[in-house]
Amino acid sequence: MPRSVIDAIRQGDWNYEPGKDEPVNLKETTALPGTMEKLDILAERLSKGLPLWHPRDRLTYEEESE
Repeated sequence: MPRSVIDAIRQGDWNYEPGKDEPVNLKETTALPGTMEKLDILAERLSKGLPLWHPRDRLTYEEESE
């Protein structure tokens, strides 16, 4: 069982998502989807072996940023 996104990729599991019971140890982002800011955040998470998605990440352009 992979412990991180990086471990999963090394094992060839491109669909890995952390279990729902695993703690989310990252801060959500209000960066707009598709922007360089959002891509940079996702790249940083990946490089640290963290989950790519936070449940409270901004998902649409319609959502208000705080």
